[in-house]
Amino acid sequence: MLTSIGKFSKSLVLKIFVGIIILPFVFWGMGDVFRGGNKNVIASIDSEKVSTQEFVEYIQRLNLSDEQIKNLPKTDLIEKILSEYIGKKVMALEIEKLKINVSENSLRNILKSDKLFTKDNKFSRTEYEKFLITSGITAPQFEANIAEQEKKRQFLSSLSGGIVIPKILVEKEYRKENQIKTIKYIDLEEYHSKNQPTEESKKELYDRNKNFFITEFKSIRFTEIIPEKIAGGKEYDENFFKQLDIIENNLLDGQSFTQLAQDKNFEITLIKRVNAKKEDENKNKIQNLSDSLFKKIYNLKSIQTPEIINLDNKYYLVEIISVEKKNKAINDQEVQEALNAQLNLKNKIENNNSLIKDISMGALDKDKFEKFALDNRLIIKNYKINNLKQNEIFSEGVLKRIFLTKDGRIDLITNSTLSKNFLVLAINTKYKDVKKGSKEYERYEAKARLSLINKIYQSHDSSLNEKYKVELNQRTIERVKNSF
Repeated sequence: MLTSIGKFSKSLVLKIFVGIIILPFVFWGMGDVFRGGNKNVIASIDSEKVSTQEFVEYIQRLNLSDEQIKNLPKTDLIEKILSEYIGKKVMALEIEKLKINVSENSLRNILKSDKLFTKDNKFSRTEYEKFLITSGITAPQFEANIAEQEKKRQFLSSLSGGIVIPKILVEKEYRKENQIKTIKYIDLEEYHSKNQPTEESKKELYDRNKNFFITEFKSIRFTEIIPEKIAGGKEYDENFFKQLDIIENNLLDGQSFTQLAQDKNFEITLIKRVNAKKEDENKNKIQNLSDSLFKKIYNLKSIQTPEIINLDNKYYLVEIISVEKKNKAINDQEVQEALNAQLNLKNKIENNNSLIKDISMGALDKDKFEKFALDNRLIIKNYKINNLKQNEIFSEGVLKRIFLTKDGRIDLITNSTLSKNFLVLAINTKYKDVKKGSKEYERYEAKARLSLINKIYQSHDSSLNEKYKVELNQRTIERVKNSF
């Protein structure tokens, strides 16, 4: 169906499960892998068999991209998906053994508390029915899914329920972020910028990666599907969605964009040869088309395959007519920026790896800190950190890393993009105290609880690995890889 389960991803019912950990069943190497075995069985968990058909249907529901499917024989994605799937099966077995159930009253309360199904702050049966129609799912299917999710939530809650967090763990979490720390540091920007990319290195990189330096120009057409055109009214009611289903089925049966547009007298908007920036070949910006709608149409993969898309509760018939690829020249500004960025990043990684190696082997310690700065004509700066919000030099993430550096130790600390790189020598650390009963104490108690719960989950995962005997049919796994 058109909107499927994705439409209710914003629902409170599902939001409460976003953070649930799927037990990662680390079964590789456990038990004896099948040497021959039944071709219709891809794995077994104790005496329970996982059929090939069952697993393939699970993979199909994941909606893998064309690129992922193409590369399945070359990657370990199938193994990872199978690992996750077995983890879910193991959780289901545990739930069954613990006799965790969701009563009809509990399920009713979960649905009634979801704002997606409310109108005027009250549960609306009409809104619920409308949701089921637009999602292409029956009430029993949806409610069974919610019940399963609630069982998983109760199961995971049972592992961590009733935990009392010792004060020492709260203080440990608090001290990670609340210190007065005196340091010396060297900004490595000049150190990394000494070796600028050469024209020769840029040309070599460009020649090896020409396929990445292309611009796609797509020709597209679209029209909004409004109730007046297909249902004879102005409301997005049950009749509208029934007609929408008919249109979708006709498209699946091979009806063309042109035929459908003529049948329904749709007004078509045609845009020729436009790139992902919404520009034509002369870099003129396409007007009268929202960025969000353009992006959703442009990102479609299939060519000359009309589709119906939903955006902000409006429905559109769209089609990619053609795709043309054009290579960018090496002197193109965007290409030059990309080449410089890639080569500079490579240089930083190599330099940082060398520094890390020197630190780990003792070739760069606090006694040689000043010599390193002098040899490379770098400036050592003194700095005192009083709190995590003191970020005129360091970001909060970098400050947290600095707080973990022990006095007298040197550490190479970077941000996630390697745009900021520092050598830091910790001189002196004073820890702050937190008062029990304060709001700060409660906040860091919650952090300590989360950290402890994660450790409990990890420990439980390990015990499950020992509890259940998992066997894999490696030949069948390879066969599945090559069947897509």
